[in-house]
Amino acid sequence: MITNTFSHIKGIGEKAEELLWEHNLHSWDDFLNAASHPVSAAKVKFISEELNFSKKALQERNPMFFSKYLASNQHWRLFKEFQASAVYLDIETTGLDARYDEITTIVLYDGKDIKHYVNGINLFDFAEDADKYQLFVSYNGKTFDIPFIENFFQRKFNQAHIDLRYILKNLGFHGGLKSCETQLGLSRNELEGMDGYFAVVLWAEYKRRKNQKALETLLAYNMEDVVNLEFLMHKAYNLKLKNTPFSQTHALKIPERPKIPFKADMELVKRLL
Repeated sequence: MITNTFSHIKGIGEKAEELLWEHNLHSWDDFLNAASHPVSAAKVKFISEELNFSKKALQERNPMFFSKYLASNQHWRLFKEFQASAVYLDIETTGLDARYDEITTIVLYDGKDIKHYVNGINLFDFAEDADKYQLFVSYNGKTFDIPFIENFFQRKFNQAHIDLRYILKNLGFHGGLKSCETQLGLSRNELEGMDGYFAVVLWAEYKRRKNQKALETLLAYNMEDVVNLEFLMHKAYNLKLKNTPFSQTHALKIPERPKIPFKADMELVKRLL
């Protein structure tokens, strides 16, 4: 979809992009090779220059070039072209303030492998692994997960970032991650009803009693968040396509759900609840 996008160019808003599409200028090459354009000659020259910069950025596999200029609710357009270098990300913490609270677990999922990081065990391995990817996909990660991570590691993470919170809100889905999951037909089955506060309780149980089942339940919960991000990303991408001329040609197949390597201890969950 990124090669059909013009709205990252200064002065090209939603209406101007739709005008180009209406004149069958559906891609960068269509515009660059067209004999006529529905904009002025000066505008054609400017857009053509910007499209050549865009082609160079795509060849160099640089999603930040586009992320910088697209609105947050349009970052979904990055996904298909940069999917191979994307990773789904979610953290759990002891609270909501990155200055005082701690990260307890982080999970990464790149569509093939699920990796987990635990405070006091291997949390410091996260940064090296995360740097292998060019694109983060999260829910509310721009205002929560990434500030926590950057504060903990005392460094910036400069990956491009698709935050599904803005895209799903633009599609009319409101509330937190679990609310959006429900609205889009996802069920957490035995983990239904667990939330961020309960994740704090599980961590406290693990730390206080050295209860490995509590940690495994927390990781199962954290992994559920990340695995569901994959479904939500593909679903949101296809829903956004419906407002473009490309809904029949660019839609993504929803991937099969991976097996989560940890299982919640439901007796423990019932006791703690």
